[in-house]
Amino acid sequence: MKKIGYTIFAFLIFNASFFANAQSGVKTIYSFDNLPVIAKTSFKTDTFTIVKYGAKSDGLTLNTKAINDAIIACNKKGGGVVLIPKGLWLSGPIELKSNVNLHLQKNAILQFTKDFDQYPLVASNWEGLPQMRNQSPLWATNQQNIAITGFGIIDGAGEAWRMVKKDKLTESQWKKLTASGGLTSEDKKTWYPSEKTFNGAKLKNPGEITSDKTPEFYTSIKDFLRPNLLVLTSCKKILLEGVTFQNSPAWNLHPLMCEDLTVRNVYVKNPWYAQNGDGIDIESCKNVLIEGSTFDVGDDGICIKSGRDAAGRKRGMPTENVIIRNSTVYHAHGGFVIGSEMSGGARNIFVSDCSFIGTDIGLRFKTTRGRGGVVEKIFVKNINMKDIVGEAVLFDMYYAAVDPVPLTGEKRDAPKIQLLPVTEETPVFKDFHISNMVCDGAAKAIFIRGLPELSISNITIDNFSVKATEGIDIQEAKNISLSQINLVVDKANPLINIQNGNNINFTTINYNTAQLLFRISGDRNSAIKTSGLDASKATNKTEFLAGATEKSVQINK
Repeated sequence: MKKIGYTIFAFLIFNASFFANAQSGVKTIYSFDNLPVIAKTSFKTDTFTIVKYGAKSDGLTLNTKAINDAIIACNKKGGGVVLIPKGLWLSGPIELKSNVNLHLQKNAILQFTKDFDQYPLVASNWEGLPQMRNQSPLWATNQQNIAITGFGIIDGAGEAWRMVKKDKLTESQWKKLTASGGLTSEDKKTWYPSEKTFNGAKLKNPGEITSDKTPEFYTSIKDFLRPNLLVLTSCKKILLEGVTFQNSPAWNLHPLMCEDLTVRNVYVKNPWYAQNGDGIDIESCKNVLIEGSTFDVGDDGICIKSGRDAAGRKRGMPTENVIIRNSTVYHAHGGFVIGSEMSGGARNIFVSDCSFIGTDIGLRFKTTRGRGGVVEKIFVKNINMKDIVGEAVLFDMYYAAVDPVPLTGEKRDAPKIQLLPVTEETPVFKDFHISNMVCDGAAKAIFIRGLPELSISNITIDNFSVKATEGIDIQEAKNISLSQINLVVDKANPLINIQNGNNINFTTINYNTAQLLFRISGDRNSAIKTSGLDASKATNKTEFLAGATEKSVQINK
């Protein structure tokens, strides 16, 4: 195995020049010049073209058997390349097998069928829970040394599966969609492609596998149980390279409990209105490299997960040792995301040299009570952001499973703040280090919201220049360090809001103007300090509410 080179700027070395990752009693020390090694795939040159197994590129012939037969033959003969030549190839689900590289030539389109009968119901996993789903178009379980490479397009026929919200379409698009068939909700705001989809949408977690559900029940809502385009479960040594993955029924790429995954130079796209249309969800995986890739999707772009609630904690497999670099995310709910299903934890994750353009949120770290799990040792640097709809940087432990930015006319109440006991269900966010970012346009620069019973802690943000409507909002947090922050804001009343913050340090904060510099609220604030901040530019310096006192803040120029 060859070590993957990676250059990290000197600033963070003082803060995290090494860290320990204990796995199975073995202590491994990583540094920015000595990252985890991702094992590479290797394939024989023997080539098995699907045409020789009866495949036809007429867009009408269902080539499921021909493609799978080619993969089986390749696997039985020790592996090699299964070739999909240029042309449009219609297919049902395809199972990848060990030592096989499924290679798409340029101008090859692998088009998955809209015939739902071709996708059997199978026991799978969805949003961190064991669930019944339709078989994924591309899938593998317990395989080693597998790849999908080339220059072609893989299309999941997602438009046949997805429900669509009216508010996300133009009037003419909505009329065309509803005229095509299907059903609309009682309030006429959501379209469903079939009655089974409509029935499933009215239930809570209908696909979750429980003893009281019969095969007949799952069949009655089958169309609602949308598959992910690609699901790889418990596989090792994987390469996804060069291919366009698009139009998924649900998530595009879902590696689950995999090891040694490389994703390089892929293009992942869904319509921006595609519900649950994530780009890639790396769940409970170890040793991952994503580089040179582009995501333009309907939900989170690049996302880290590790199971949900008790099921995720029982699995106990964190996503760890992940390198993400030189990639771009266009439309998405978040550019780089952790959560909300992170109950198995996440650690040792490095993100660098990425651009987020037009995403709802830039860096999005989300969880909620009930998840449990520890997210730690997250390092981010050299991020460019433009036209971010919501927050440029967001930490939120009150995730409510809704779109991050409300639709026009949608009203949302702030979460009810309660102090609850700390249990195994209490999630932990700590040890995040973010540096060297620029954001040209956001609704809010930084939002950090922890839980009153367990604060978000140990976050450093350094060298961040941002144009935003609002400034900085920190709630229920401790050991937060913000330095070299340049804020150009439209509304600064206040510029910085702190609710129950402890050991909050601001160093060299530059801003254009502020009606109110600090609003401090709550009776559990302490050690809020500034240096290199010119308070004279603000009309008013401080405001104290809900039990906060002047003793909690020390402003030094």
